[in-house]
Amino acid sequence: MEKIIPTWYYQQFDADYNLEYPGEGYGGWKKTNLPINPDKTPIVLMHAWDTGTPEEYPGWYRAVEYLPRAKYICDNLLPGFLKKVRSSNIKLFHVASSNQILEKYPGYFKTLEICGEDKYKYEQIESDETIEKLRRFRSDNVFVGTHNKKDVQRGQKYLDFYPTARPLDDEEIACTSEQLFKLCKHYNINHLIYTGFAINACLTVSPGGFVDMSRHGIMCSAIRQLVTAVENKESCRSEAHKDYGLWYITILSGFVYDMEDIEKYLLE
Repeated sequence: MEKIIPTWYYQQFDADYNLEYPGEGYGGWKKTNLPINPDKTPIVLMHAWDTGTPEEYPGWYRAVEYLPRAKYICDNLLPGFLKKVRSSNIKLFHVASSNQILEKYPGYFKTLEICGEDKYKYEQIESDETIEKLRRFRSDNVFVGTHNKKDVQRGQKYLDFYPTARPLDDEEIACTSEQLFKLCKHYNINHLIYTGFAINACLTVSPGGFVDMSRHGIMCSAIRQLVTAVENKESCRSEAHKDYGLWYITILSGFVYDMEDIEKYLLE
């Protein structure tokens, strides 16, 4: 049975060539009421990691400036939201990374029972000395920086879920796009609503992100208040890259929802 949810979308037309910048003729952000099928639409919580503190891993926090915003969401918004999801009939999927500690979570083994082993792995081209030089330069000078490497490596060595984001025993955990797609097939899912970090990075292009899922014909949307973005020097004051990430998901695949609307109209 469908539920009607207040829904944000972006009107990417009409460019007005009478303007200095024709794109300013686009309709832009609009909100209307649209349907969701609760039986086929789970919430996805992706890459909600325990990243310690700036005192524990100063280099990690120097390289990844969104970590405090992610922690704020996990501490202040996520607990109440997840409680409402778990009290509803809406499924909750967790998307982890392959280097996370997963063996202690029954939901991961539940996923393996449903999905089996991944059949596809990306074939890798052979590297050479020139490419390795370029990669070393990027690592030292683009991201994460020579002096930050050890802290990042230490932090990611025993990567776990953030305490408020840890899966319950009966909640499936996927760490590849193939696993998440097989879960969608198993449960007859055709629309994923993403939360987690970060909307313009992992949620977009990492395994289990909306680019891969969209290629399978699955609609992918996001909840505005439960995501943040990787920002740069020029965007961090306004969080412009978060706005861009939300725009991109509406153009590529789905819609944007406000947390309070999901809670009121989908979870109750």
